[in-house]
Amino acid sequence: MLFTRTVTRAAPRIFLNQISTKPIVFSRSLSTMKALVYKGVNNIGLEDHPAPSIKKPTDAVVKLSYTTICGTDLHIMKGDVPTCTEGRILGHEGVGVVEEIGAGVGGFQKGDPVLISCISSCGTCEYCRKGMTSHCTQGGWVLGNTIDGTQAEYVRIPSADSSLYKIPEGVDPKSLVMLSDILPTGFECGVLNGKVQPGGTVAIVGAGPVGLAALITCQLYSPSLIVMVDLSPYRLQVASEFGAHHTTDPANAEKVIKDLTDGKGCDTVIEAVGIPDTFHSCQDLVAPGGVIANVGVHGVKADLHLEKLWDRNIAITTRLVDATTTPMLLRLLAAKRLPAEKMITHHFKFADMMKAYDTFKAAADHKALKVMIEM
Repeated sequence: MLFTRTVTRAAPRIFLNQISTKPIVFSRSLSTMKALVYKGVNNIGLEDHPAPSIKKPTDAVVKLSYTTICGTDLHIMKGDVPTCTEGRILGHEGVGVVEEIGAGVGGFQKGDPVLISCISSCGTCEYCRKGMTSHCTQGGWVLGNTIDGTQAEYVRIPSADSSLYKIPEGVDPKSLVMLSDILPTGFECGVLNGKVQPGGTVAIVGAGPVGLAALITCQLYSPSLIVMVDLSPYRLQVASEFGAHHTTDPANAEKVIKDLTDGKGCDTVIEAVGIPDTFHSCQDLVAPGGVIANVGVHGVKADLHLEKLWDRNIAITTRLVDATTTPMLLRLLAAKRLPAEKMITHHFKFADMMKAYDTFKAAADHKALKVMIEM
């Protein structure tokens, strides 16, 4: 929470030939907030931290209403993301209210309710003009990575005009948090990169939040077969409820998928975990001419078996979400075409952030998908 206090003290008047000194004013600004801070591998803590302020005219400061925890935050905790250094406030998802704007911000005003994109984009650099905002030369994925993020009472948003979205009236703000990252990630990195087409066949390896986001959004393209692969019976059950035609555990995935596709495999295979075993499994599940769309964050080496794939005409895609589809997904959510609210399984107050992390880290034990943090 922000605290500002101005202390005014009048200096004593000393009369010399009827001339006195003027009052002297001392000002001091006290600005602190609570934040979830990364302190090293497997070491985080909720602690007092300096509150953010405007650094550039294009910045905005947002007071968070809701945030969440991402699987990428767990990768950071494991040391898989070296760009995130000790002392960083984690988090890149959330909704809130604009608290302050820089002189160069034209699209937002103090008090506007906003959705925060996980990607900060200037909108004018070479990569932004290509639609690759994740590689923006002045932004990209910086929140909770190279600058302080959203798991705090306040966050500074660079390039605010192109990195925030106004919240439509009547839309549940908690559901909107799913549009900060996981829904555009599942859609762009999985569905679009995987070239899902009407009548095509899709396998999704990993039924976590991003895998389920890919499942939800791939149905916009009416594939004839969607198979979800995961170790958790609970998550496979959820996948069935979200529209998967078949589910299987990893040990039986190849047989199940080959039986369903006359031995061919799937046209699109989406890797949504980020470990070597799941990437290797995808190579066994893809059909000739198909696409393996990698979505997971990989922190260690994963083998590519070209001795099996060199003649199969496949493509392998990688991508960091650009969030260029967020406006479209926002319209779908407002039209109640995306069941984003069903992905929220647990609710916590911000004071219980450490408990929220413990729950999310042991998601299978707690039957957790997305945890919602209320500030």
